[in-house]
Amino acid sequence: MTDRVARDRTDGQHGDRPPRPRAWAAPVRAMSRILNADGSPQAPQPTRPGRSGIVDCGLYVDGERRPGRPQYADALAAARRERDGFVWLGLHEPDLTEMTEIAATFGLHELAVEDAVKAEQRPKLEHFGEIVFLVLRTARYCEHTELTENSEVVETGQVMLFIGPNFVISVRHGDACRLSPVRADLEAKRDLLRQGPWAVAYAITDRVVDLYLEVADRLEDDLDVLEADVFDRQSSGRIQRIYQMKRELVEFKRAVVPLQRPLMTLTAQVNRAVPQEVRRYFRDVQDHLSRTVEQVNSYDDLLNSILQARLAQVTVDQNNDMRKIAAWAAIGAVWTAIAGIYGMNFQNMPELTWTYGYPGVWAVNLTLSFVLYRWFRRNGWL
Repeated sequence: MTDRVARDRTDGQHGDRPPRPRAWAAPVRAMSRILNADGSPQAPQPTRPGRSGIVDCGLYVDGERRPGRPQYADALAAARRERDGFVWLGLHEPDLTEMTEIAATFGLHELAVEDAVKAEQRPKLEHFGEIVFLVLRTARYCEHTELTENSEVVETGQVMLFIGPNFVISVRHGDACRLSPVRADLEAKRDLLRQGPWAVAYAITDRVVDLYLEVADRLEDDLDVLEADVFDRQSSGRIQRIYQMKRELVEFKRAVVPLQRPLMTLTAQVNRAVPQEVRRYFRDVQDHLSRTVEQVNSYDDLLNSILQARLAQVTVDQNNDMRKIAAWAAIGAVWTAIAGIYGMNFQNMPELTWTYGYPGVWAVNLTLSFVLYRWFRRNGWL
């Protein structure tokens, strides 16, 4: 045993140089961290046998897609042989085993592999050597005939991009943003596609931000309707609807606002990973994102104002109800007072033997009640 340990140490030294990491070590570690001790997947992300998460795989050379749909390993090998070639591999909710195999082929980092499988990340940009990992949160407006306290207004998902020297891998979770139209539009722009994998990253990011703009415009319409209902005296204007709208806006805000920092990093002059021509396109996307962020912040302020206005209306309505109750109680007090006086058990009380005493008491009660009613109506209490 001692000799074996000594041989292992001698084999691992190689002089003064540290041992080189094996190319498959990171994906294997990722697999071991994602799987349980017995080799079965964890409960939150079960493996679905027989289902492939690969939506499309294309080989692009000099801005043009080669015919066919090759296997991603063959396409990557061909792209490395070409001068201006790269692979675009599109995935939709891949399972653990398939993602690990892809990670072993493309040399993806274990942490990025975990994030791509779990799909519970904030928008971010990370560098793993020559590979850039970009996380985007997608959003889509959900059509509804009427806004209720249970209406789903914004549907969110995620798109994760692995951007390498000869490849780009898009991992989509949810259906908030489909990428097949993006691929079709980009393949029609050969000059842009010549920029390589970063052109794909720009096209996907641009599509995601364009959907942000659409959602923001539709949310503005909902807010206008909600505001009109709150100030309409014929409408109930339930507070639950305002809270539901605020929850949906918070979900949308979580997708939009954190994306500002990754885009600032991509458009920075010191960022040499992104081609200069593509950085110009990313700056346009950043302008659109800034507009959306301003809209979201203004919507948040407007919703707070609508909520405060509705709460003030509720307080005013309660005060009006209390004034009405007090007014009717004052009118009823007249009858109670007179009935209480003449209900006393005294022998020598005036008007006890008066013939018109009973009609007189009714006349006094009705007259005082009418006078009080008119006075309360004139002052807005009734």
